[in-house]
Amino acid sequence: MDGHPLVTDPTSPQPVARTADVPSHAGSAALPHARSEPDPAEHPPVRPDAGGGGGGAGTVGGGSGSIDRLRFVGVATRRIARGSDADEIILGLCRATVPTFADAILVYLLNPLPVGDEQPQNPWVFVLRRTDRIPDELAFRDVSGGLAADGGGGTGSAAVLPLLSGALARVELRGNGPLAEVLRGVRPVFTDTQVSQQALAELTGAETLPEERHAILAPLRGQRRVIGAAVFLRRPDNDAFEKDDLQVAQQLSTHSALGVDKAILHGREASIADELQRTMLPDDLPQPTGVRLASRYLPAGKTARVGGDWYDAIPLPGSRVALVVGDVMGHSTTSAAIMGQLRTTVQTLAGLDLPPQEVLHHLDEQAQRLGDDRMATCLYAVYDPVAHRITAANAGHPPPVLLHRDGTTEVVNLEPNAPIGVGGVDFQTVELPAPPGSTLVLYTDGLVESRTRDVWTGVEDLREKLTETSSLTRPDHAAPLEPLCDAILDIVGPGDRDDDIALLAARFEGIAPGNEASLELEPRPESVRHARRLVRESLAGWDLTELEDAVELLVSEVVTNAVRYAERPVSVRLLRTDVLRCEVGDDVPQLPRLRQAGPADEGGRGLYLVQRLARKWGATRLSTGKLVWFEMTLPGRS
Repeated sequence: MDGHPLVTDPTSPQPVARTADVPSHAGSAALPHARSEPDPAEHPPVRPDAGGGGGGAGTVGGGSGSIDRLRFVGVATRRIARGSDADEIILGLCRATVPTFADAILVYLLNPLPVGDEQPQNPWVFVLRRTDRIPDELAFRDVSGGLAADGGGGTGSAAVLPLLSGALARVELRGNGPLAEVLRGVRPVFTDTQVSQQALAELTGAETLPEERHAILAPLRGQRRVIGAAVFLRRPDNDAFEKDDLQVAQQLSTHSALGVDKAILHGREASIADELQRTMLPDDLPQPTGVRLASRYLPAGKTARVGGDWYDAIPLPGSRVALVVGDVMGHSTTSAAIMGQLRTTVQTLAGLDLPPQEVLHHLDEQAQRLGDDRMATCLYAVYDPVAHRITAANAGHPPPVLLHRDGTTEVVNLEPNAPIGVGGVDFQTVELPAPPGSTLVLYTDGLVESRTRDVWTGVEDLREKLTETSSLTRPDHAAPLEPLCDAILDIVGPGDRDDDIALLAARFEGIAPGNEASLELEPRPESVRHARRLVRESLAGWDLTELEDAVELLVSEVVTNAVRYAERPVSVRLLRTDVLRCEVGDDVPQLPRLRQAGPADEGGRGLYLVQRLARKWGATRLSTGKLVWFEMTLPGRS
């Protein structure tokens, strides 16, 4: 339209054979072809043929080709810019220049590539990342498609471009050598001087070098330093490079180096984002008594690897467990950082054994302290395996779904309330039964909501999927938990996900009433013998008399310390699951501290005995005092 001939992208489609990455010097005696022979007419030259001598097909050259050079650089840089990582960028450089600008190319990069302000390791090591060349068949054809002067009976590209056959795959840079001098100069150079020829020989290890101006050595300079070098080659029977071609090489090498720099930096940022997300979420879910847990997390996409969705399972005193799922607005590292702070706050509040509505109230205050626009939704539920009940509170989060053993489902009716961060919200708590064998599914809105469906449509899809998956198991068995989570994620189509997804599934097993024994004692010294009687009777009924002496001794020590300082009744509870657990609660907030008693001390040996004889022990501060517990391994178990 502007009076000039149309110029198409010389790299799309590629009508020539290419070489793959060079694995090593030993295996590169003959660079393999990756494509079959094309028709030479399919690859027109970038500039009109000016009638110059001997020109190979598709080269950029000639005094009248300045406009063609400019167009070529534009097309080539666009081709290079399509790459999203270092390998794709280098591949774009190769395919944009061969055979349009050069008959062959070698690209070396630092190994390892420095990121940002990092300094390269000493000594600098350059690795041959990729080579590219025209095929042997086209090397002996002229523009019209006929055979060249040698009749095409030569030895192929290895003879025409001997530099390719012996290029080194790994080069260690000498600090004061000719290669270092060329790289310090930053600008591309012809290999027609002694220094540049020595630099090319040092880089490639070739003994036979191109004559005249048939090679250009171009440093690849990124934002802060040289990160590699590119070698552009032409056949001896082709036109030599002209002075203006140095500017073309400069543009291509600079554009490629900056692209590699940005790709490496983006890769580091993605790695940091992945690591941040992994550290914000629990590595492994606990295995509390009476409940089995499974979880899944999916980011919004490859370009947004972190987000504000999280889940957690926190063991609580009394063999209870807190189930948490939350969602901070956004899909950035800022959202992930806020999520980490809120998750830490929830863990701290759970450790105080606060009721669900109090946890959400304090979490709301913490979000307001973080900023006016720190909004999040959260659902906090506490499961008691002895009472077989759930106590839950909701802050603007989608309701959980309860899957019963018979395959029926129900949406747990919770007050939605306002999200976290609004302030001044009175959160309500709901208590509901949790029958053994049922499964509670907690999730974030990314699972059930998208641009193509609303929340309640997604919740109904979730219920249908749970019923369908449950029907595949026997009527008297619950669906396996891990495959159930995988099936739940199937309700999200491949193009239907534009938000993070956090999923937490809890299978309630509970503790049978026959495996629990409890007693409340007045804070008097004679109450200790009642605690010992509870131990003897319970262990005899459970056929655990082998543990009687040790458990009776430890209960005596812990209860004695409790009744000495308590003012209200002291609770004692024994639980038999895969271990024997004993819990003693009182109204004294100070936690016991293990210390080494001296020979003359009358006390201080109780916790020492607990530590020596128990499998595990601990103390938790409660809103009404504290709870001291210990666990014993059952006979016959390791």
